[in-house]
Amino acid sequence: MSGSEIARGSSSEELRLRIIQCRLCPRLVAYREGVKPRASYAAQKYWRKPVPGFGDFSGRVLILGLAPASHGGNRTGRIFTGDASSRFLVKALYAAAFANQPISESRDDGLRYADCYVTAALKCSPPGDKPTSKEFANCSPYLEEEISLLVNLKVVIALGALAFRAYLEYLGRRGVGVRGVTFSHGKSYSFEGFPRLYASYHPSPRNTNTGKLTQRMLVGLFKKVKRELVQVAPMAGHDRPVGGEKSGRTT
Repeated sequence: MSGSEIARGSSSEELRLRIIQCRLCPRLVAYREGVKPRASYAAQKYWRKPVPGFGDFSGRVLILGLAPASHGGNRTGRIFTGDASSRFLVKALYAAAFANQPISESRDDGLRYADCYVTAALKCSPPGDKPTSKEFANCSPYLEEEISLLVNLKVVIALGALAFRAYLEYLGRRGVGVRGVTFSHGKSYSFEGFPRLYASYHPSPRNTNTGKLTQRMLVGLFKKVKRELVQVAPMAGHDRPVGGEKSGRTT
């Protein structure tokens, strides 16, 4: 299996099917299925199901967002596809050679990721982009399974404070000390036996239209990760619980 393909019958395909069939959170099910289409998408059939991750399962980089957008992934059925945040993100991934094209508009647009996998902490679009702690908890096993399938994973890039927190909670459940680990764009932390964590502002219009996050900033971060990948030592067992606390070191 290579690129963005998922082999039928593989554990990744089985996980994908379980994700899209999930109805564990009544509030999220009601919201995703009840989103009123925008006038510009009135002729399209919305996906209205949980949205699994997409990308290269052999990749070394995980891009972690918060959740599918109501008129993005919830419409198109692919994470970071068909909305303003998606266009900004994929343009930057293309500039850093993580994507084969700068366009992400539909599941059949030909997009492929190289050396990276893109997913969200929450697989359903939440009302007001505000998931509850229970919804995060319900969805966390899916993220854990995705991470366990990324056997070459060395770097996690969290897009936004909530995705950053979700990954810290993942580490905490494995006995990793995360006290003092704070979100700040461009900051990175290392954890013994686990992927290096980078923080980035989310590519939402709220951030990109105000200049809080620019293409130069995001491309610069992605290229920095590419340069530093060669310096990251191989890790073993990043998906397994560890004994005792292991604190994060910052750069």
